[in-house]
Amino acid sequence: MMWSKIKSQIWQWRGVLFAVPSVTALVIGLRLMGWLQLLELVTLDHFFQMRLSEPVDSRIVIVEINEADIRQQTQWPMTDAALASVLEQIKQQKPRAIGLDIYRDLPVNPGHQALVKVFASTPNIIGVQKVSDTIDSSAVNASPVLKQRHQIGSNDLPIDGDGRIRRGLLYVNLKNDEVLESFALKLALLYLKSEGITEKPSANNPNYLQLGKGIFPIFEANDGGYVNANAGSYQILINYRGRIQQFTKISLKQLQENRIPPDLMRDKVVLIGATAESLKDLFYTPYTSFFAGSERMAGVTIHANLVSQILSAAIDGRQQIQSFPDSLEYLWILSWSIAGATLCWIQRHNSYQKIRLPINVVLTSGTLVGSSFVAFLAGWWIPVVPSFLALAGSAIAVTQYIAESATGMRKTFGRYLTDEVVSNLLENPAGLKIGGDRRKVTLLFSDLRGFSAMSEQLSPEQVVTILNFYLGTMTEVINQYKGTINEFMGDGIFVIFGAPIHRPDDSERAIACAVAMQLAMQQVNEHNKKINLPILEMGIGINTGEVVAGNIGSQKRAQYTVIGSHVNLASRVETYTVGGQVLISENTLQDAHIKLHIGSQMQIQPKGIRKPINIYEVCGVGGQYNLFLPNDDGEMVTLTQPVLVEYVVLQGKQASGTAFEGELISLSEKVAQMRSLNSLEILNNLKLKLLNTELSTEEFIYAKVMKKSDVDEHTVTIRFTSVPPKAIAILESIVNSQKFHNS
Repeated sequence: MMWSKIKSQIWQWRGVLFAVPSVTALVIGLRLMGWLQLLELVTLDHFFQMRLSEPVDSRIVIVEINEADIRQQTQWPMTDAALASVLEQIKQQKPRAIGLDIYRDLPVNPGHQALVKVFASTPNIIGVQKVSDTIDSSAVNASPVLKQRHQIGSNDLPIDGDGRIRRGLLYVNLKNDEVLESFALKLALLYLKSEGITEKPSANNPNYLQLGKGIFPIFEANDGGYVNANAGSYQILINYRGRIQQFTKISLKQLQENRIPPDLMRDKVVLIGATAESLKDLFYTPYTSFFAGSERMAGVTIHANLVSQILSAAIDGRQQIQSFPDSLEYLWILSWSIAGATLCWIQRHNSYQKIRLPINVVLTSGTLVGSSFVAFLAGWWIPVVPSFLALAGSAIAVTQYIAESATGMRKTFGRYLTDEVVSNLLENPAGLKIGGDRRKVTLLFSDLRGFSAMSEQLSPEQVVTILNFYLGTMTEVINQYKGTINEFMGDGIFVIFGAPIHRPDDSERAIACAVAMQLAMQQVNEHNKKINLPILEMGIGINTGEVVAGNIGSQKRAQYTVIGSHVNLASRVETYTVGGQVLISENTLQDAHIKLHIGSQMQIQPKGIRKPINIYEVCGVGGQYNLFLPNDDGEMVTLTQPVLVEYVVLQGKQASGTAFEGELISLSEKVAQMRSLNSLEILNNLKLKLLNTELSTEEFIYAKVMKKSDVDEHTVTIRFTSVPPKAIAILESIVNSQKFHNS
């Protein structure tokens, strides 16, 4: 039994099970081979560019050396005396740290002793040293004075294969197992010392540096979109604050001419560095847009971003950029592969698949990119490109699988069965076998009120015209709510919700469908009016319960249908309706977890049912459907001159044979109050004849007793269920005449 269920599930999801493992394995293989790295890094760059600008970090001041500053100097590199003068001016403003991003390994006289004196008397000056050799540059020593005083930091920056800088260094491994702090970390530590924050290992991982609120995970070779990247020394992903505009900036000329506020640099980190094109200290970064030319960022700005990142993490708790472990990344890719395959698979029988599927794939892709971007804003770098390829690849694989399977069977059976029944045959390996299984369904029966009597007055061609448009309109509504039309029974429709495909909201959709069908009758009647055909009214009954659903019949001739007492009960409930009414059983009311607008309630005991049951009139359904029936019974007017009638009580489709007299004392187009000495019961069906009118003896009005009067036991309210055109004109004339008399 268990194996049979497993085989059934495997068959039902065979396309997904075929596509997901193969596509996921292919994408992960491409990822591990590094073929997706460049695309992923470009995606990360776009995330930086899409992110809203962060506030200016007022803790950092950049003294830039631009082309105009170079032209103003008597020589370049600027003399030691000029540099000493600049540093003295900065010292007077009492910053917490001064970062000199200018190589000063040799004297540039005159004034060398003055510069040495400034270096020796300023413990918060940090110089730079280039440690690594690259293809186009060599290592550069630091100032001997600053090196001797341990006031230097490495300004090396790891460069990715595409020439962009996305990573920074906290510590650099030197020869002989020595470690040198980076230029940015050295400056940040001087600032944080005044805040009482010093270096310590993280409690969760002693290999990670912790400063205040910030923990700095070490970059690994395969983090994020990287594959086998050089992860030497202590690297972190740079969480850029932005371009140079995100920092307080002054030019060297402004500083030398003393054109800055007196406290601009107090308690700040001051970085001095070149931004001039001619000095070639410019780099590609995530802000170098593919479409915006060759925008580059000065090295001093990159160091400012790193300092800002360290300070913001330590003091403000700003998130670092972290990545998933490999296992979670693979699971993430697998989940999007499942999403793409499932999206295509569950919509494979939708008639609008060619239109809706690309739209849904685009929306799902947007969800992927959007969720990854939101995660990036929260400090997580989740690979987008592999996930997108898994999503699109599995969708394409499933689409191809669907296109190559079941085409012939669909063409054969699609002419005779509904789409869902054909789908059930294809999805279930035992779908063609005779027999069925028990399942809970919601059953809807609809019927046109008085159509048999009306059709006697019409030609066969007119009857066919009416039925074709009516059934066509109702079919569109039923399909919209995913109902299965089991049978057209003349002017009646038998609809199943829950077979062959079960959905959790079957009863809710059935009720909403019924209300929508009643609302669609306005469209049907407007069409009938245009071609001078009668107005139609429909009643709908709904019941929910367990039935046997399957292929019922013989090996030569069978029909997919449902069998059981609940089918009969649904049919019986429909017989109690009047035109424009939707009645549901108590079973359906309890099964539908949605807000319903209930009108009247009554207790009935249909033929073949042992105990009385409650049925309810649905006037509207709320929630996501928000459908409500209009009250179009019209306003009843009291007649000064009652209308005499003769009526018989119908038993089933037959009259009882005994004629009784009565009189209509109040009247509207669809409802009337009738007084009669004969005792009538609620839901009695009546066949009336208006006396003393122009109606022929063959024209009758059909009505149903809706309620008894609380004041007069001989008075009942009746609802007309079928009225011939001449009778409609007479009733409207009586009502309008009475309204005119009352006015």
